[in-house]
Amino acid sequence: MKDGKYVILCIDDDPDVLVSLIIVLESRSYVVVTAPDAKQGLQAFKDSRPDIIIVDLMMEEIDAGTRLVKEIQAIDKQVPIYMLSSTGDYLHGSVDIASLGLAGVFQKPLNSNTLLGLLQAKLKKTSP
Repeated sequence: MKDGKYVILCIDDDPDVLVSLIIVLESRSYVVVTAPDAKQGLQAFKDSRPDIIIVDLMMEEIDAGTRLVKEIQAIDKQVPIYMLSSTGDYLHGSVDIASLGLAGVFQKPLNSNTLLGLLQAKLKKTSP
């Protein structure tokens, strides 16, 4: 938390996705930190210590998202991580979601009501 507000880290190489996440999340008073790739995402994670992370599956490299999730979990297994994917059912065949320890998967295009509902429920469960 920062100044009494939850911090959400959004990592995606599509600037339009990041802008839409910022608009939706800031409208609900979340603090939003963004990064355009896995390397900057890892640094942003270390710097901001977010309450929740939303990371794109396929960024600059095909498995950049899954590698980033593993790197973050090597540092902190407690922070909930949601994967963003535009691959649909292909995701379940290509990524072992359970072994990654994901809190969930959001499909692109993102439904803002679904996103906000799930985040609110998750943050309520993890509140001290």
